[in-house]
Formats: sequence, C-alpha cells, structure tokens
Amino acid sequence: MAKLTINGVEKEAAVEDAMPLLWALREAFGLTGAKFGCGVAACGACTVLVDGAATRSCVTRVADVAGKSIVTIEGANGRAPWPALREAWIAEQVPQCGYCQMGILMASIALLEANPKPTDAEIDAAITNICRCGTYPRVRRAIHRAAARLKEGKQ
Repeated sequence: MAKLTINGVEKEAAVEDAMPLLWALREAFGLTGAKFGCGVAACGACTVLVDGAATRSCVTRVADVAGKSIVTIEGANGRAPWPALREAWIAEQVPQCGYCQMGILMASIALLEANPKPTDAEIDAAITNICRCGTYPRVRRAIHRAAARLKEGKQ
C-alpha cells in the first residue's frame, strides 16, 4: 500500500513501489492532468511538483516520492503563481493543441516560486518541456507577464 501526499491530502493506493508516479496519479488516484508523452523524461508533459521541484513523473517511482509533497495541475490553484500564470497564458494565447500545457505550467510554477523575476536564459533553462506546436516565445512572454504581476503584489 503506497501512502502519498497529493495536493495536500494523504492518499493510499495498492500500487507497486516501482510503478511510475505518472501511472499511479492517473490510474490509482484519477488525476489525469499529467499526461504521458514519451516515457523517458524528455518531453515534460508529465511534470508535477515534488517538494516544490518540477519533476517528470513518468520516470519517478512511487517509492521515491513517499513522504514528499506532490502537487499536480489539479492542485495548482493553491500555489501563489497560479492565478498570474493562468491570466498570462490566456493573454499571450499560449496554448494551441494544449497537450503539453499542464506540464509547462507546472514547470513555470516551480520556476516562479524559486525565481520570481527570471531572465530569458533562466526561463529557457527551467522550461525544458517540449511543445510540438512551438509556442515557446509565447510561454516566455507569459512567464514574464506573470512575474510582473506577482511583483506588483497581484495574484
């Protein structure tokens, strides 16, 4: 029986310790925001926060996150950057197909929590998610917009 703290709630499920966190989230806990893209931690569609760090859940074992705080896109509204990012994503028209967006948003939350005023280079280094639609310039503008809003003290 795995005990995980997901979005601030302790949950239990009968899953193997070696099961990838992504599949436990989707299959055992019904949290489908993190997506399967590649299975080798390259694309980032599966990104969640583990103790505040952007983590590729497709290669993270359930055993490796026991006792840690896991936040999925479904729990993102409890994070300070979320409202500003959500508004900026809409204003900059970031998503096209949308498949990768949850992972990029989670990586963006981790970035802004650690670095509230990132440079373009810092954004590029932190947001390594793959977007097949190529919305990277929009993502960068949206992160800068959200950072400015957070600097003003607005969420």
